[in-house]
Amino acid sequence: MEAAFRMCGRAPAAWLRPYVSAYTGYHQEAGPPSVHQGVASAHLTFLFCLDGRVEMLDNADLTKPPGVFTAAVGGLHDSPARIAQGERQTGLQLRLTWRGARALLGVPAGELAGDTVDLAHLLPGRSSALLDRLACAEGWAERFALLDAELTALLRRGRGERGALPEVGYAWDRLAETGGNLRIEELAREVGWSRRHLAGRFRTETGLAPKAAARVIRFEGACDRLLAPGRPALADVAADTGYVDQAHLSRDFRDLAGIPATAWLAERR
Repeated sequence: MEAAFRMCGRAPAAWLRPYVSAYTGYHQEAGPPSVHQGVASAHLTFLFCLDGRVEMLDNADLTKPPGVFTAAVGGLHDSPARIAQGERQTGLQLRLTWRGARALLGVPAGELAGDTVDLAHLLPGRSSALLDRLACAEGWAERFALLDAELTALLRRGRGERGALPEVGYAWDRLAETGGNLRIEELAREVGWSRRHLAGRFRTETGLAPKAAARVIRFEGACDRLLAPGRPALADVAADTGYVDQAHLSRDFRDLAGIPATAWLAERR
């Protein structure tokens, strides 16, 4: 028998959206022990467990150690992670952009790539107090408002995007604008760098090479479309998001999610 799962979401305050694109609150009842695949995404995962915990069995970068967390940030990755599932859990998940890593946490996203890092290491003295306040809040609306206030305070205290190269920002934005369907040779020409120089600078800042970033941006767009009302067909989503065919999207599910599209959809619906 599967565990009951409920979720709700809200967009952050407008001034925070370059750094956090979505808030999601969730509650999952206890169920049989299982393994959840942490799917590759164009966003870092910013997680608060209000009750329960997250047990990382394998990070996407297998050289990074597993661990158990109540508040953590997962970096960008282009292969799935493995997460234990079965315990009762209530939490908040934030979609953090690569710009948000610098602006809110004070580190380039590249330093978090493929890893899961305890928030206490990134925000010493603040993470446990925020977690307590979120757990004591009465309902999701109050929790989302608390996040707006806390992230705004972090933004004002932080360095913003200072230190990030504008060429990397331009390159990421062009990939996002095109849904990951821009050739890297053309992107390098637009930036005015060699492909090799762009790859090195881009990876240092974000944690992914441009080609890998393009792939996860396109894949994330396809995943979001598959969850849209009306349950669009996989072949239609593949065509709409720039895949050569349905088989190409299915291959990305195997490589980036670790499970077939049908299994991924069943888990989320």
